[in-house]
Amino acid sequence: MSPAEPHASELERWIKRFLTYIVVERGASELTKRNYEFYLTRFLAYSKLTKPDQITLDDIRDFRLYLNQQQNKRGERLMKSTQNYHLIALRSFLKYLAKNDVETLAPEKIELAKTTERQVNFLEGEDLERLLEAPLATHEPKIIQARDKAILELLFSTGLRVSELARLKRDDVNLDKDEFTVRGKGGKLRVVFLSNQARHFIQQYLNQRRDEHPAMFTRHDRAAKRSSEIKPLTPRSIQRLVTTYAKLAGVAKRVTPHTLRHSYATDLLMNGADIRSVQSMLGHASITTTQIYTHITNQQLRDVYKAFHGRRRRESRR
Repeated sequence: MSPAEPHASELERWIKRFLTYIVVERGASELTKRNYEFYLTRFLAYSKLTKPDQITLDDIRDFRLYLNQQQNKRGERLMKSTQNYHLIALRSFLKYLAKNDVETLAPEKIELAKTTERQVNFLEGEDLERLLEAPLATHEPKIIQARDKAILELLFSTGLRVSELARLKRDDVNLDKDEFTVRGKGGKLRVVFLSNQARHFIQQYLNQRRDEHPAMFTRHDRAAKRSSEIKPLTPRSIQRLVTTYAKLAGVAKRVTPHTLRHSYATDLLMNGADIRSVQSMLGHASITTTQIYTHITNQQLRDVYKAFHGRRRRESRR
């Protein structure tokens, strides 16, 4: 038992090791670590268990019933997907214990709740164009206009996650090429591609920068005189500016950086890209994650059917 944790149970100590493992060995982000810690601590607090070999299937069933009765901050019952996040964290933890030859419940015993088919929120046509043009129609300083225009074009061009965009450094993006490498979830590298528009507006923005801060996108606070005082944009601030420009553009639906990621994937599929290629470009570890876009391919199949099935019969009637 660690001197720093004299009262920690055996189960708590294993959870702490697991959280270190997912960051160090699997490259999980700090956000993922915090989420897993919350889910596992919630299970501990509810179950009152202290040892790995005490975990039974009945404990998991009871915990699921407990989660089903919990409410979120808006006073609504937890969504099935949120309940599943708790179970996914538990399953990963049990796999870790099994890997370390610790006696516990078999991870495959935990089944996830069935969820309704996820709806993909994306933009196309005039809504998309108005959003992409919105920064240039404001009264913000020219450098803010250029920065925000570059951000929107880059999100749509590459399908980057907001966290990936916020981490970008100037040296990461070679504007002499139409592609660059980004480190995504789990430290996994993938190649993303720059459109001509994205390259053009990033260059325009960088031409106006007078600082040497390494971050690609920064706050432009007039009080910051030296590079050491300049702060890079955070994922939260990027989310806010995307939402703000969507409202200014008159887009009725709620728009986030992930909406542009969905729009990127949808645009690829509607223009003939195959689902496996889109999986690779999005950086999805599993094809099942990418299959939320099957409604797009299904629509394409319907259009193909209407265009080609029974064509000779229709022509023979003329």
